[in-house]
Amino acid sequence: MSIVHPLVAPWGRFSLRSFFIDAERPAIVDTGVAESPAGMATQVAALGRNIADVRWILLTHGHIDHIGGAAGLRELTGGLADVVIHTADADFLRSREAHVAERRDGRGHFVSGDEDAHRAELRAAIGGELDPDCTVSGGEALDLGDVRVRVHAIPGHTPGEVAYEIEGTGDVFVGDAVQAYGAASGFPGYEDPDAYRASLEYLRDVVKPERLYLGHPYRRQDGSEFPEVLDAADALEAIQGSLDNEARIRAAFLAHPAEATDSPYSPFQAVAEALGYTGNPAQEPAPFFTTMNAYTSHVGSDR
Repeated sequence: MSIVHPLVAPWGRFSLRSFFIDAERPAIVDTGVAESPAGMATQVAALGRNIADVRWILLTHGHIDHIGGAAGLRELTGGLADVVIHTADADFLRSREAHVAERRDGRGHFVSGDEDAHRAELRAAIGGELDPDCTVSGGEALDLGDVRVRVHAIPGHTPGEVAYEIEGTGDVFVGDAVQAYGAASGFPGYEDPDAYRASLEYLRDVVKPERLYLGHPYRRQDGSEFPEVLDAADALEAIQGSLDNEARIRAAFLAHPAEATDSPYSPFQAVAEALGYTGNPAQEPAPFFTTMNAYTSHVGSDR
């Protein structure tokens, strides 16, 4: 019988996939946004468990839809759960303003709109600021009593993205590190293309998940969604698809220099056309512009 149970944390048009690890010292992987913990408590109760018994809150990375509910969830445990995040993403847990700065310095270069409204939305999605109880960098083993969880550093989507692997089972939680052909927006988002690629290769060649758990309903090339729990074959398809799509996007970026136009995809209209991307590039979290900014920052000199 599986000790992993999917939890759903809706937020607007998004559906975050969190997971409950039913161990002696239970864990929840990722927390949704400010209002998510109340729904999680109901879902955990339906499993015959009490949210107050959770002793680990394992954050795959620092984006608001993954850490926004951390303070509220920790409060539901009476402050007894240890909150874990990679050192490189810890400021997202400590400060709402870190999210405002991340948007401004990344996709904010290209996404226009009501900046005050964007800032208000970011701040409102975070239930509280807190210091992590445990920062990790990769290689650590976390004690859940009858279960051990190994931490793997897999940067790329963010500098501090990690995977959590339940030792001896092949269950691996990767948050947003394996995006295949995107989720609701139809485009993958990552901050460092080279690191993203290296982490995918590491997952494929070293970790080799038997069951893979993604942070959102990411999609195959044909647009169909991967399931909540990916078996080994689905996991390999998702990882390889992510690598193939990264190569495709990189090639389009390198072949089409940025050029200002009146297109909503400007200055990457030609890239969008080459890729056949017709989604709304400015709709938050704007992965098209996040990724284009990443290539501009990290591989632009390779043109």
